[in-house]
Amino acid sequence: MSTDTEHSLSLSDLRCLIAWLRQRFGHDFSNYAPASFMRRVQHALRRSGYESVLELKNAVEKGTIGLDELLQLLTVSVSEMFRDPEYFFSLRENVIPHLHTYPSIRVWIAGCSTGEEACSMAILLHEENLLDRTILYATDINATAIEKARRGIYPLEQLQNYTRNYQRAGGKRAFSDYYTAAYGSVRFDPALQRRITFAEHSLATDASFAEMNLISCRNVLIYFNRSLQARAFGVFQESLCRQGFLGLGMRETVEFSPAGEHFDTFDHANRIYRTKLNVREQPGITHVGRIKATSQWERRTT
Repeated sequence: MSTDTEHSLSLSDLRCLIAWLRQRFGHDFSNYAPASFMRRVQHALRRSGYESVLELKNAVEKGTIGLDELLQLLTVSVSEMFRDPEYFFSLRENVIPHLHTYPSIRVWIAGCSTGEEACSMAILLHEENLLDRTILYATDINATAIEKARRGIYPLEQLQNYTRNYQRAGGKRAFSDYYTAAYGSVRFDPALQRRITFAEHSLATDASFAEMNLISCRNVLIYFNRSLQARAFGVFQESLCRQGFLGLGMRETVEFSPAGEHFDTFDHANRIYRTKLNVREQPGITHVGRIKATSQWERRTT
């Protein structure tokens, strides 16, 4: 697509697409940061080869392009194993000792993309002898990304970076213990997923999960406007148990949001926060999530 075509995309085009996605499929992008979402729509047009929002909508209606494929183009699915390793090192050194005091643990990776962070968290919990008493929820709006996360297969060329991140995050074993390599890809040990529930969930429209000890939602909120950020923080606050932990991306903070009064800063440098002992429940959010999938472990035990 040419630069001129990109510049021809108007705010009315954007609003039309947002309204159609909400009314037709229930996906609400109305509170995504406009400039960021405009770039994603331009990216979708460029990658799909269509010249206008109308052509793109018609292609989805006719089945020429699938809804999941469109969502894949409209959402950012960029992740890596142990991304920002200092964050994972802080979890290991400062948060894990608190999690050890619970008989069972619930962790939510919100906006898990293609699963690299969920796999990283499973490795960390395994090394700290906590995985066997943890249920880990990994959610994303994008069904295609969720399916890739379930497979746990990643490009071989990323392995050097993944290994370096793992080591900097305080890894206790050889990283090669966790994967097998073949045909230009690496597949991580399926046993790491035995406690993971992968599911679709939208922070824009869906509600909370109950009694989480740790929520990690990193590099997701930067794509939301302030209203949607506030909603997401409300969902996280409602989902966390007392003295539960919230981990954010390096450019994100809960401190200036309406929910900020319910959190203490636990590790400012690594954007880890903790709910206060006297946290009050936020009205209007219930413990109901749109769960569309269950883990292999849950299917075996229910």
